[in-house]
Amino acid sequence: MAGSSSSMRGSRQRRAMADINVVPYIDVMLVLLVIFMVTAPLVAPSIVNLPTVGGAAPQQQTPPVIVNIRADGNMNVKYKDDSGAQQQEDMTKADLHGFIADRAQSHPDQPVVIAADKTVKYEVVMNVMSELKAQGVKRVGLLVKSQ
Repeated sequence: MAGSSSSMRGSRQRRAMADINVVPYIDVMLVLLVIFMVTAPLVAPSIVNLPTVGGAAPQQQTPPVIVNIRADGNMNVKYKDDSGAQQQEDMTKADLHGFIADRAQSHPDQPVVIAADKTVKYEVVMNVMSELKAQGVKRVGLLVKSQ
């Protein structure tokens, strides 16, 4: 009987295990995840202490030219002249083209803001904006009312 049990043991073949046990790797990743989740709020963001300059004057910002497009399609332009006085002129698209060309020569970095009525078609506003960009205006923005 002893011989028969040893003969059975010899006839059994051991197969190599081809599967990788990933459970320990998952456990390690979950522990690392918990550690990072706990420590992330505790890390203070770096605060930069900027140097101070005693006699620095604030930069003068050029007041923008405001192009108003009313609901009826008419336009007017508000701007400050060189003396600082507020000016307002009614214009057509051709007048606006000449005005912006003259203004760009005297004030090359002057921003232009478009203030259009909300009933004005999107296409009209985009046409004015593209004309301004084609004339070399570097900064064109849209004026909106906050809610």
